[in-house]
Parts: sequence; structure tokens; C-alpha cells
Amino acid sequence: MVQSAALRRRLTAELRRLRAEAKLTQRQVADRLDWSPSKVIRIEQGTVRIGVTDLQALLNLYEVTDPTTIADLTTMARESKKLPFAEYRDVLSIEAVRYFQYEANASTIRQVTPTLVPGLLQIEEYSRALLEAYGTPVDRIERLIESRKERQELFDRAEPPEAFFILDEAALRRAVGGRQVMSRQIDHLIRMSRLPNVSVQALPFTVGAYPALDGPFVVLEFAQASDPDIVFIESTLGDTLSRDDDVEIISGYRERFWRAEDLATPPDEFEHLARNLN
Repeated sequence: MVQSAALRRRLTAELRRLRAEAKLTQRQVADRLDWSPSKVIRIEQGTVRIGVTDLQALLNLYEVTDPTTIADLTTMARESKKLPFAEYRDVLSIEAVRYFQYEANASTIRQVTPTLVPGLLQIEEYSRALLEAYGTPVDRIERLIESRKERQELFDRAEPPEAFFILDEAALRRAVGGRQVMSRQIDHLIRMSRLPNVSVQALPFTVGAYPALDGPFVVLEFAQASDPDIVFIESTLGDTLSRDDDVEIISGYRERFWRAEDLATPPDEFEHLARNLN
């Protein structure tokens, strides 16, 4: 059976194609259906589920009348109604699944990682080497890599999030998968750091102790004021997801990020530093 993530991608691609054929912009679609522009954007990005009623409204607007096309798209909508990443519950913790769903909709991502390259920035060979080192069964490795690739699709969105990553020098020096794999990983980090919406910084060993040295964390922020900020903390003892009822926790981690940011090398110096470490 085709997974819901694949169905979502096919469905959103078809909806974008049909809108283009109808010669309508996203804003025009929103205006004519009395929707918010962000709703149209999220539907086309696949970061929210589309119900059959909304699908029918779009197809009517796009003047789609072919019964086979309507039936196929309706089936896709029904079968892809699982939330993003729900199909990975066999290999991910419940908290991780919930976090990835939030991450897919975030407008800003702030992450500090003391020992490893963040999952959003990992190449497949790096991820595979890590999972093999952990003793992860082969079938789980493939599923976890698949989920990681799906997460990374957020960088391909029409309006990708602003993403700020701070890596410890240790994460850049540790040759996960060997020197060749790590060299390709460094090249990928540099390519990502050149994107206009992505900032990558490094914390050299010379800065000594710093906030987050005791473990990685992520702060997610959202464009809608009604959506609470989120902190995600990964741990071998279990993942933790903090939301709006933990205001002090979230504020504390945001402050920790800013302090680490002040200690890290400026973003425009990351490429030079990374090239000279390996």
C-alpha cells in the first residue's frame, strides 16, 4: 500500500498543477474560496491535511470535471489523511512524531547540537553510519532514513522556514562513516549554509563551556500568534516536547540558544572554519 506521505506529495503536486492550468495564483484561490492565503500555501506544501470538502471546492474552482480525475484525487485525500510522520510510529517515539509534525509547519527553527550534525542537515551516508553504529536493525535503518528525508523536504517548500543551526566543533571533526563520508557531509553543510534562509554556525573548542553542552535542543516558532512556540529535547532517556504551558522552559531555552549564538563563529565564517577542520 502506498504510504500516506507519498500520497500527500502526489496530491499536492496535482493540486499545484491544476491551479497553474487554471491560471490562478495562491492569493486568488484564497480570495475566491474565502480562505486565508496560508491555508492554500500549507495545502500545496502538504503540511496540513486536506479534507474531501476542501478538495471539492478546489476542483470546482479549477473547473475539473473528469470523473476519473476527481475520483483519484478524492481517494488520495482520504488515504493520506494521516498526520505527517504518523506512519513512522513503528520506528519513532510518540514525542518525536509529534515534534516532526510541528517542525513541518514552523516558520523559524533554532537548534544547537553539541556532538552530531542535526538530522535536518545530515546526508544519507552520515545518517546510515550513525544508525549502524547504534546497532539499529537494517529494516529500521531504512525507515528512519526515509523519515529523515521527508523532514528535509521542508527546505524545498515555496516558503521554507528560517533555520538557525549551531554545531559544536566536535560534530564537525568526528568522522562519522569515515573521512570520505564526513568530507561529503561537510560539503553539504556548506551548501546548506549558503541558502538565504539557513544559518550555520560553529562553536570552537576554544570557547570552553557553553549553554547546551549538556545536550541538544530545538526551539520552534510559528508565524501564527495563536500557535505556541515549542522546545524539543532529545535524550537517551526519552524525548521531551514542551509547549505553551511551559513558558519559562521555552524562554529559558531560547535564551540558551542566543547565548550560544553569541559565542559561535559568525555565519559568514562557517565555510572557512569547516574547510579547515577536515
